[in-house]
Amino acid sequence: MAPLTRKTHDAYNVAILCALDLERNGVRYMLDEEHQRLPTQPGDSNSYTLGELHGHNVVLACLPSQQGKGAAATVATNMSRSFPSIKWRLFVGIGGGVPSDKHDIRLGDVVVSMPEGEHAGVVQYDLGRATNSGFELKGFLWPLPALLRNAAQDMRSDHLGRDNKIGEYMDTMFTKWPRMTSYKQPLEPDILFSANVPHPDGARACTSSCDPSQAVARPMRQFDGPEIHYGLIASGDAVIKNAAARDEIAERLGDVLCFEMEAAGLMTEYPSIVIRGISDYADSHKNKNWQNYAAGTAAACAKEFLSYINPGDAATEPAPEVVVPEPIPTLKNEAPSGNVFNGQGLQNVGSGTVSIGRDFRIGGGR
Repeated sequence: MAPLTRKTHDAYNVAILCALDLERNGVRYMLDEEHQRLPTQPGDSNSYTLGELHGHNVVLACLPSQQGKGAAATVATNMSRSFPSIKWRLFVGIGGGVPSDKHDIRLGDVVVSMPEGEHAGVVQYDLGRATNSGFELKGFLWPLPALLRNAAQDMRSDHLGRDNKIGEYMDTMFTKWPRMTSYKQPLEPDILFSANVPHPDGARACTSSCDPSQAVARPMRQFDGPEIHYGLIASGDAVIKNAAARDEIAERLGDVLCFEMEAAGLMTEYPSIVIRGISDYADSHKNKNWQNYAAGTAAACAKEFLSYINPGDAATEPAPEVVVPEPIPTLKNEAPSGNVFNGQGLQNVGSGTVSIGRDFRIGGGR
């Protein structure tokens, strides 16, 4: 067996983050080549897989056992310390789909975050305040970098005329890594139930517990294989497993395509693109049967997405300036003088607002 390629920390320009091991493994076995591991900076507890995808030197990291926005931000910050040349970040994994009359989203499909209305591709739906006029969102999320947005638009345009390469890349993975067959499309059928049809408490599979006459009738697709959708992704700390809550939040925010739990934490710190394979419909029928396959389709989509970015662009294109925060020392009995503002800015950024980065402080004297 040939020795693995060894590169320097500065050689890696693209970061891929995953929340779960099953997501990380889907990306790892999509790599064209895996590289030798490198030591990390002191204090960086992340574990990395290094490799190449379409000529890009990629550093891949998975969140620790705890999930959520805070864990995502911590992992990304540590990654930037150990790999200071990272310019582009992809958050790749699974999510709960929001099927609608407008969007024929099915299990195994993929959603790519893209700007929608006043939102930059991802919206943190559970951070804000309740007012007399409704729920007012707060919090700052980085906009999608122009290079990544343009790559997504080019990929979307190409797929109007030809199939995406998700199936091709997954078949290649199965041939190269036969033990990855658990990521093949499952035998369990893809059934979508009406929002007012809950899964029976304590029941197992829908095929034996749920009334098939209550399933939503959907037409046969013209083409085989998963489709890629582009639009808004809702991110929050709660697992959405209720069709009524899913639809209420989606209607309140706008044209939401899927839910997930970590992207907002990453995007309060770094501009990124989010790629989610649909593993369930965020309803009471949610289960794990399609998770591996959805993780694989998301990984394959990420691989195809990187083919639309020239590796030289990733190395030379200036990324939005992001400062890796250092802890702010505070004295135990310190009392602030004057007006002090600590925070992470505003999500609904409009005319005259000020976007505050992490650990930013205004006022208070020294």
